Amino acid sequence: METFAPPRGMRDFYPEDCRARDALFAAWRRAAGLWGFESFDAPVVETLELLERKSGEEIGEQIYAFKDKSGRGLALRPELTPSLARMIVARQGQLAFPLKWSAIAQCFRYERMTRGRKREHYQWNLDVVGEASLMAEAEVIGAAVESLRSLGLTSREFQVRVGSRALLMELFERSGLGRDHFTACCLALDKRGKISDEAVANLLAGEGMGAGEIERVFEMLAVQTLEQAAGRLGDRTPAVDELSQLFEMAADLNMADFLTFDLGVIRGLGYYTGIVFEAFDTDRELRAIFGGGRYDNLLHALGGQTMPSVGLGFGDVVVMELLAERDKKPASGPLIEYAVGYLDDASRASALRIAVALRAAGRGCDVALSAERARKFFSRADRIGTRQAIFLGPDEVSAGRFKIKPMAGGQPLEKSLDELVQSITPAPPGH
Repeated sequence: METFAPPRGMRDFYPEDCRARDALFAAWRRAAGLWGFESFDAPVVETLELLERKSGEEIGEQIYAFKDKSGRGLALRPELTPSLARMIVARQGQLAFPLKWSAIAQCFRYERMTRGRKREHYQWNLDVVGEASLMAEAEVIGAAVESLRSLGLTSREFQVRVGSRALLMELFERSGLGRDHFTACCLALDKRGKISDEAVANLLAGEGMGAGEIERVFEMLAVQTLEQAAGRLGDRTPAVDELSQLFEMAADLNMADFLTFDLGVIRGLGYYTGIVFEAFDTDRELRAIFGGGRYDNLLHALGGQTMPSVGLGFGDVVVMELLAERDKKPASGPLIEYAVGYLDDASRASALRIAVALRAAGRGCDVALSAERARKFFSRADRIGTRQAIFLGPDEVSAGRFKIKPMAGGQPLEKSLDELVQSITPAPPGH
C-alpha cells in the first residue's frame, strides 16, 4: 500500500513546524552566545570505529550503521560527543584551552520509540573541555537553563536534578557494602520510582546481595537532601563540598531555584566520572529534557591526552512536548515582513520595484508570482504570516502611490515609492 508518511521514527517539518523549530534553535543559539560558547559542527556520518571506541561494539545494534562502496564501516551519528572528541584530539596541540563549544546537530538512533523519543532528533550540545573547576558545570547548566527561561518556562515547570558519582561511592562505602555491588546499587537507584520497592529488592537479591545488605541499600536510598547525605557521612567530604560549591555558584548565577539535589541521577556508569545532572518537568510526566555531566576520560580513550570535560545533550523532542503542554510552544512570528501583489501584468513592474527597494533594505518581501485579485492576494498574505501587505492596480500605478496594510489590523498608510524607501530603517546584519 502506498504511503506518504516519512520512515518510522522520522519527521517531516512543514513551514509551520519549521517556524517553531527555528524559534527553539534561536533560543539555544542566543543562550550559547550569552554564555560565551563558540559554534562548531561535524559530519552527520561518522566512522563506526569511532562510535564503538566511545560506546562499545554493542552500539552497532542501536544505530544506523552501513558500509560505503569501499567497505568502510560508517554510521549516521547517534550523538555529537564522539565527533567533538575526535576534532579536539586532531588539534589538541594547537587549540587554546579551555574550550567552550556549542552545536545543534541532527542525530539518528535505531531504537524502540517511546513518548519523547524518536529515531531522529535535533540535539543541542554544550561542552567545556580543559577545565577542572566546577565553573565548567555551572556554565553548561546555566546556558541550558537560560534557554528554557527565554522560552517562558519557570522553576515551577522544570528542575535540574543534580547528583554525584563520588558522593554515591562515599555513601556506598560508609554503608559497609562491597564494591562489587556498586553497579547493582546504581541500578536500584535508577529504577526506584519506576518500579516497586519489592521489585527493586528482588533485583538486588538477583545480584547476590543478602537481606542485610539490601536493607542498607534502602537506607541509603532514603537520602533526599545534600544535608542528609552529609549527616550520614558524619563530616564534610570532598564530594559534599563539591556539590555544595556548585549550588553556591548556582545562587550567584541567579539560578538556585532551578537546581535540586537528587542522589538517584545516575547516567552512564562507564562514561561519566563526577557530577551528573538531568532536567525534568516538575510533574515528571516526560523523559529528561536534557542531561549531562563530567566525563574526564573520553579524550584519552580516543587516543588523546587526558583532559577534564563537562557536557550536556539537549534534544528538541521532549522540550517541544513540554512547551506545547504549557501552551508555550515557540513561534518565530511572521518571517515575511511584506507581501506585494498586483492586479494585472501592467502593474507588475511597479510591484517589482517596490520589492527591490524592500529587499535592498534587508526587509523580507514575498512578491506575487502572477496577477491576482485583491481578495485572493490578501488571503494568501494572511496565510503565510505576513506583517504588512501592498497591492497594486492601475489606479495605484497611475497615481504613483499605494497603501501599506498592516495584516494584524490598524489603519493603512499611503506612500509613494520614494517615501517608502526613506521610511525604511535598514535591517541589522543577520535579520
